[in-house]
Amino acid sequence: MTVTLDEIYHRLYDAYGPQGWWPAESPFEVIVGAILVQNTAWNNAQRAIENLRDADVLSVDRLYALPVQELESLIHSAGYYRMKTRRLRNFLEHLVTHYDGSIDRLFKLDTESLRDELLSINGIGPETADSILLYAAERPVFVVDAYTNRVLKRHRWIDNDADYEMLQSHFASRLEPDVSLYNEFHALIVRLGNLHCRKTPRCEECPLAQWIPEQGICLSDRGSR
Repeated sequence: MTVTLDEIYHRLYDAYGPQGWWPAESPFEVIVGAILVQNTAWNNAQRAIENLRDADVLSVDRLYALPVQELESLIHSAGYYRMKTRRLRNFLEHLVTHYDGSIDRLFKLDTESLRDELLSINGIGPETADSILLYAAERPVFVVDAYTNRVLKRHRWIDNDADYEMLQSHFASRLEPDVSLYNEFHALIVRLGNLHCRKTPRCEECPLAQWIPEQGICLSDRGSR
């Protein structure tokens, strides 16, 4: 059965409603969150962000001036806290050195240049860079995460060996370049992954259950995680 992305989007939206994602008070907070959420659940990253906010250091200058050990302690709940401290420091160092600490100046770059620059910073990969582009800089760049990968491959909507760029192109070539649409669609996929399309799938009452492949949703599930 041929299913369009528009059909998938509306099915998920009807099931879950608007997601209000990304929850943050500023573009800088989105960037911090995008780094902290790497390899962990959002709740863990959110606790770390709340610690930074409670300590009144959730700004470029204050976070940059914060001693490393204190930063590690504040973001401990996000897991891999030493690695994420280094990655936050790498971003802050780049921002301060090249843009005088100004997010606005950084975001004056065109989308392609901004993405390349973010990817040049040690510790920022495609998913993190694209999350920053979409949710902080409000650029129409679709974010591909583990849930997106899993949902599309389990339903056989894309080849099992498709990489990040192929998955991203699948959306970009079939949807209008719209920030609000990309934002909501990605958030809905995350909700689907949390509730139903887990590593061990919960297909009962899944909004996309009617499109499960006849051979069975998992088969081997190879490459879908």
